[in-house]
Amino acid sequence: MLKVIKRMARTLIAMMQTRAELLAVEIEEEVLRLFAYLMLSLVALFCFGIAALLAIALIIILFWDTHRIAVVIGLIGVFGVAGVVIMWQLNKRLHNKPRFLSATLNEMSKDLEALKPSDGEVSP
Repeated sequence: MLKVIKRMARTLIAMMQTRAELLAVEIEEEVLRLFAYLMLSLVALFCFGIAALLAIALIIILFWDTHRIAVVIGLIGVFGVAGVVIMWQLNKRLHNKPRFLSATLNEMSKDLEALKPSDGEVSP
């Protein structure tokens, strides 16, 4: 009887260790995902900032009399489009991200289901 209890305790501890490792991996993945979101946001903000600066420069340059306007308009377009594309990607990733700790919660619910007594068993 003591051997059975020890074996069950070892199995339970091993299960808990596996779940804790899975939890740690999921937390690490979430941190990395959040860091990527932060970096994409910063790049998008940088691009929008450059577009705003170039728009101001365009207003000043409008009063000059050469082809500088087309170049500035092109740069505003490039940075503006880059900012929009990056923000679109960020928004898409945020809406499609997996639920926090979903794999851990899934495994724990499977464990609970496996530990429930079956129809033929009598629960204590």
